[in-house]
Amino acid sequence: MIVSETAPDTLPRAAEPFLAFSSLLRENAFAVAPEQTMVFVEAVGLLGPKDMASIHRAARATLAPPPERHAEFDALFRMVFLGQSIPVPMSGETDEEQLLVGDDEAGSGEPPEPEEINEAGGDATETESLGLRQFDGLDDIETLRRFRRQAPEKLPWRKSYRRAPGSRGSDLNMRKALRMAVQRDGELIELPRLVRQKRQRRIVLLIDISGSMKQHTDTYLRFAHSLAQVGVRVEIFSLGTRLTRITRALKLRNRTQALAMASSLVADWDGGTRLGDALQAFLAIPRYAGFTRGAAVVMLSDGLERGDPASMIDAVDHLSRLAWKLAWLTPLAADPEYRPETAALKAVLPYLDVLDNGSSIASLCDRVLALGKEAA
Repeated sequence: MIVSETAPDTLPRAAEPFLAFSSLLRENAFAVAPEQTMVFVEAVGLLGPKDMASIHRAARATLAPPPERHAEFDALFRMVFLGQSIPVPMSGETDEEQLLVGDDEAGSGEPPEPEEINEAGGDATETESLGLRQFDGLDDIETLRRFRRQAPEKLPWRKSYRRAPGSRGSDLNMRKALRMAVQRDGELIELPRLVRQKRQRRIVLLIDISGSMKQHTDTYLRFAHSLAQVGVRVEIFSLGTRLTRITRALKLRNRTQALAMASSLVADWDGGTRLGDALQAFLAIPRYAGFTRGAAVVMLSDGLERGDPASMIDAVDHLSRLAWKLAWLTPLAADPEYRPETAALKAVLPYLDVLDNGSSIASLCDRVLALGKEAA
């Protein structure tokens, strides 16, 4: 199921969700004509609805979804107008075991109250623990400041298809050449060239927030916030028993506000581990999978998958074929003698470009900047 971008800022604020909903339906293969969107808005205005049920009835009547797709239509409606998560069913799961996908562009609903608290944070479990996360005081401030100074030049880059004037390009700048010929009566002393411009490569950060990673979650979120501030194209997701996109929250300049918003968006802090299912849900959404195409994908996890490793192996294999580089940073690699022990992590080693230390902010900064050297 595709999640669309928000409506343009030029639209009246009250009309944004209605137009965004119609656009989202079209992206998910619903036949919605522009005229139907206008009738939908007019119907809501005529009804003067007092509750969301009236808007839903107007949407059903004017946008006319096929009966067999009413459930999908209603799910998209709830996502746009109520900010609810979209359930993404995985193979072999019952309805009660569906892994939820949250998108920070769809609004931030109140997370469920936690029914079970994983206080130890030692071993990953298969049950999920839902609740808010309180972040500790900020450490390694100087390291992050240095990272922010170096990142604009040292983050991975690639050549774009846009060209600009240059001295050593392989293509002739015909427009400039003709202009110079007119100015100099047809004589050209040198041939002007065009070079391909460089642009920052997208970075996709996948953060394991399960119980076994409780000790490192705060560190990873602080690093993710700094990366989101300096990266031109950065996407950040949390993985546990749910998949949640937290990019917009961490784009906030104020770190305290950004981490607080991320805490409200993510409901499965320090819960169970379903890395394979979460990665499969990530790849099942075309928009999310598209983020990884040609990108530097960085996975922050200890790789302690409690479920069937086949799901995780298949997802990592798929990611490796989409991404430019696939790096797996684990806090266990702080030990120089570390070797993967879990069956899942051993099996995905051939698909990884990097398996390195992810135990501290300094190691994360060094490893991500090192990806930029590999792009040079």
